[in-house]
Amino acid sequence: MESLVGRNALVTGAGSGIGRAIALDLAGAGANVSICGRRIVPLEETRNAILASGGEAEISVCDLMDPEAIEIMASQLLEKRNCIDILVNNAGFSSKIRSARYIGPDEWRDVMNVNTLGPAMLTKALLPAMIDKGSGHVVMISSMAAIRSGVMSGAVYGAAKSASRVYMNALDAEVRKYGIRCTTILPGEVDTPILDNRALPPNEEARGLMMRPEDISSAVMMAVLLPQRANVIEIAITATVPRDMTDDVKAALSRR
Repeated sequence: MESLVGRNALVTGAGSGIGRAIALDLAGAGANVSICGRRIVPLEETRNAILASGGEAEISVCDLMDPEAIEIMASQLLEKRNCIDILVNNAGFSSKIRSARYIGPDEWRDVMNVNTLGPAMLTKALLPAMIDKGSGHVVMISSMAAIRSGVMSGAVYGAAKSASRVYMNALDAEVRKYGIRCTTILPGEVDTPILDNRALPPNEEARGLMMRPEDISSAVMMAVLLPQRANVIEIAITATVPRDMTDDVKAALSRR
């Protein structure tokens, strides 16, 4: 396996859930980790957890719905780090309304911006330095909704994650000749705070059947720790035991 010592990593949406788990694991493997999110307090909690485990982390507060803010953050990171070797586009956002009949234009715009446009613009800003270096790794945390979308994923979230998957396929075809690896992770249900945005947030019993953030981080680490000569293009990962989602679907089809 490759060592991450001396490698620079950026994880978006690192204030909680999957992003926090990935940031912790990257730091534990020796990477110089930068963490990004909209809110400073959760990011400080992630940084404190990394420091407590013996790693180091720097915070960048950035709203991925703001292309100008993305450019500023990328420029600042490159000025300090010269190159981001591992970019993990993890930040995600889902609409509370799931039904295609009721989702309004504001929710469409916000969900598409966070899940698709923001990651694409951040990747675009960081790619030139990777190309100049002749190596780099772009990881996209997409979703099983990109493969088989339905009521629970919601129309707009499924569309956004499908778009991010297609984007990564196109990016891989374009940049692999420069030594840049592209990996898309497609998780099913994971017990993270994003689930609280559902019309019917899952209870403790339901969450007990779901994957944990560290499960998704393990998949990311497997990909980034492979030798440069090898690349994992996609990983689809789901819970072993399915759960009854009848009540969830009923709630998701409501206007609220």
